[in-house]
Amino acid sequence: MLTDQDYKDGQVLIFDKPLEWTSFQLVNKVRWLIRKNLNIKKIKVGHAGTLDPLATGLMIICTGKFTKRLHEFVGQEKEYTGTIVLGGTTPSYDLETEVDQTFSTEHITDEDIYAFAKAYQGNIMQRPPVFSALKKEGKRLYEFARAGEEVDIPKREINISSFEITRIAMPEVDFKVRCSKGTYIRSLAFDFGEGLKSGAHLSALRRTKIGDYNVDDAQSLDGFITEITAGSTEE
Repeated sequence: MLTDQDYKDGQVLIFDKPLEWTSFQLVNKVRWLIRKNLNIKKIKVGHAGTLDPLATGLMIICTGKFTKRLHEFVGQEKEYTGTIVLGGTTPSYDLETEVDQTFSTEHITDEDIYAFAKAYQGNIMQRPPVFSALKKEGKRLYEFARAGEEVDIPKREINISSFEITRIAMPEVDFKVRCSKGTYIRSLAFDFGEGLKSGAHLSALRRTKIGDYNVDDAQSLDGFITEITAGSTEE
């Protein structure tokens, strides 16, 4: 059973983030649980890479002195699985917003899909979604988007080391991708639609790996609650 000093000295905790939770909410919950159950007044807790609310999967959370190591994990290669829906775009590139444009998919063949995935590898210039937490002129991009303001977002270089198509059931396409820091899978889905002369958005996303860490080894939030409550110093 971990003690308050263990958490202060530093722990690397790996979680399977629940659907519809923000990364910030999960970190706050973990911090609150540690403070409440181990009677710690103050402790640093941070995460190594944001997941969108509509994504699930691996999140690395560090405590205490190990928060200084977060940059080590942020820079490591990540693996995701997910589903792209062809034939429609959304402003957020996922299901956070509703479909705003529809496109034909009748011309798209399985060969076209595999060819795009093969070509979309290596160093790629990618434009982040406007519905993101990146900052421009001191404001988050999503603030511009929600206010209906247009904003120019420059492309930036990312690396896709592998892009595998795992299922095609039109209009749905399942995939597995391994990519560098800074990659937006929602933008990948948008580019996927454009590349196939149609439109597309992301309907499901799961982060499965960060470096050598695997979501198969991650704990659920409920499991962490059970574990840390059992070690509570409160009566």
